[in-house]
Amino acid sequence: MHRRRPRIGAIAVAVAVVAVMSGVPLGYQQLAASRCTGQVKLTLAAAPEIAPAVQSAAEVWTEQNEDAGAVCAAISVIPAEPADVAAALATVHNVGLAGVGQGNRTTVIPDVWLPDSSTWLLRLRGAASDFTPTDGGSIARSPVIVAMPEPVAAELGWPNATPSWASLVEKITTGVGLRTGIVEPTRDAAGLSGLMAFGQAGFNARQESTAVLRALATGRSVLRDDLTAQFPRSADMGTLSSGLSMALLSEEDVIAYNATHPPVPLAALYLDPAPVPLDYPFAVLPGTDPVKVAAADRLHQALETERFRTDLARQGLRAHDGTWGAGFSAPTGAPSPSGGTASASPSTGGTAATPADSAAVDRALAAWSAITAPGRMLAAIDMSGSMRGRVPTAGNATRMQVTRQAAEHGLALFNDDWTVGLWVFSRRLDGAKDYRQLVPIGPLSTQRGQLRDALRQITPQPNGGTGLYDTTLAAYRQVQDGWQSGRVNSVVILTDGVGNDDRDGLSLEALLSQLTKLKDEMRPIQVIIVGIGDAANRDALDQITNTTGGGVLIAEDPAKIGEVFLKAIALRPAPR
Repeated sequence: MHRRRPRIGAIAVAVAVVAVMSGVPLGYQQLAASRCTGQVKLTLAAAPEIAPAVQSAAEVWTEQNEDAGAVCAAISVIPAEPADVAAALATVHNVGLAGVGQGNRTTVIPDVWLPDSSTWLLRLRGAASDFTPTDGGSIARSPVIVAMPEPVAAELGWPNATPSWASLVEKITTGVGLRTGIVEPTRDAAGLSGLMAFGQAGFNARQESTAVLRALATGRSVLRDDLTAQFPRSADMGTLSSGLSMALLSEEDVIAYNATHPPVPLAALYLDPAPVPLDYPFAVLPGTDPVKVAAADRLHQALETERFRTDLARQGLRAHDGTWGAGFSAPTGAPSPSGGTASASPSTGGTAATPADSAAVDRALAAWSAITAPGRMLAAIDMSGSMRGRVPTAGNATRMQVTRQAAEHGLALFNDDWTVGLWVFSRRLDGAKDYRQLVPIGPLSTQRGQLRDALRQITPQPNGGTGLYDTTLAAYRQVQDGWQSGRVNSVVILTDGVGNDDRDGLSLEALLSQLTKLKDEMRPIQVIIVGIGDAANRDALDQITNTTGGGVLIAEDPAKIGEVFLKAIALRPAPR
C-alpha cells in the first residue's frame, strides 16, 4: 500500500502549477497580478494524504478571491510527512523530540502546518515553550482502527462482532499466533494513538503490559509501506499464519490499501473505547506575518465547504465532524454519519475517543522507549539543602519527596532488561567527593528492590551545597568505563540548584573541556539533566548536554517533575 500522493488536477486559468523537487512546493500561484494591488505568499505543509484535497480547495479559493484592487494570495501546498516537519521545527526551537531526529536542510518551515494529528502540536508545545501555533482547528478526521486480513478478522467474529481491547491483549500475550505490527509511534500519529489505546486497556499486571509492548515492538516498522507489505498476499492458511495478523492504522490507510484490490483485503475493526482519531489540525505557526495570518484564516474558511468534504472523501478521509462526503469508500462496519454502520452489522461506533493530552502522550512514549531502547543508566539525585523546600502545588510535599516519587514511577516503567545504578550528590558526601554511590549499575532483574529501598531513604543535607560539575564528570566516566553496545548508555541528573556552588571543584569551563576529551562518537553517552524549579541555570546545563549529547528538561513547577521525568526517558535515542 502507498500513501496517497498529491495529484495535479485540472489547472485553473488563474493558477500556475509549480514543479516540485524534494521539499519544493507542489502548489500553485495566482498569476493575474495585474488585477491585484499586491500579493501575499502563503506556504502550507500538509500530510501527504490530505494535500490533494487542500490543493484543490485552495485553487478554487484563489480564483474566487481574485478581486481587482485587492491583495491576492499565492498559496504553495507542500506534501510533507509530519515527522519531517516536526523534526525541522524541533531543530529551529533547539529542542529534541523523541524518535524524529534532526531536521534536514530540504524541509521547508511553512507558514501553516497541517499534520495528521494534534499530538504533533502537543509534543512540540511540551518540548518548546515558545512553540505557540494559533488556530489549530480540525479540518478532517480519520479514526484509528485495528486492521486485520479479513479471514483473520472473521475468526474473531467480524463483521457481526468486534473484539474488545482486553480480548486482543489476551490473544497477543498468550501466544496464539496473532502476529502484531505498528508503525514506529514516535514518528507516526496513528501508531501513537493505538499505543495509547492499549495503555488504557487496563492490564492485569506489569508483565502483561510488557508483553504487549514487546509484541508491538517486534513487529514495528519505521515506514507504513514496509508494515503493510507484511500483510498476507494469499488466503491459504500457510500464508495467513506467516503474514501480519494485526496492525494499528488509520481508516484512511485501510481504504487506500483496499483500493489497490489486494488478494486479501483488510478489515477495519473499530474498538471501544475508540483511540484518539487523526484530526488534521490547521496550525498557523508562530512568527507568521499578520497579513499571512489573515490569508490563512480565509483559506481555513474555504476548507469547510461541501466541495472540500467531497474532495476529502475521494482521499478516504472524513470531514472534521466525523461525517463523510459523496464517494467515500467506507470499510465494512465503519460507524456512519447517522450513527449506524456502513453495513448491516451492528453499530461499532463505540465510546467517543477522549482527546489526547500531553501527560498521556508522555506516558505512552516513555513506556515505549523503555521497551524498545533498553538502557544502562546511572541516576544521580541532588540531596542539597534546597531539596527540603516545600511544593505548594504538590500538597506541600518537599522537593525531595516529589523527586523520589517521580524516580520510583520511572523505575516501574523499566523492565528487567535494564541495568540501573543510583548516586546522590551534594558537597563532600564521601570524603572530598561530592557524590556517593548508593547502588552500583546492575541488572534490574536482581536489584530492583534494592534501588527502590535506596530511593526511599534519600534525605536532603540540611546545609548541603550542590557539587554538580564534579558529579557530572564522575558519573560520565563511570558509565563510559562500563559502556555496553545495544543499550542506551546514559547519565540522568535530577537537580534543583542554580548550578554548581562547589568552589573547590571543577569550573564549568574545566568540566566542558574534560567532557570534550572523553566523548567518543563510537560509544555515545547521553547526559539528561532534569532541573527542578525555576531557579535552575538553564544556560550552564545546556552547555553540558550540548557537549555530551542529551538534553535539559526543566520542571518549573516541581509538582510536574513526574511528567518531566517521563519526557526524559522518551528523549533517549535508539541504542547503538
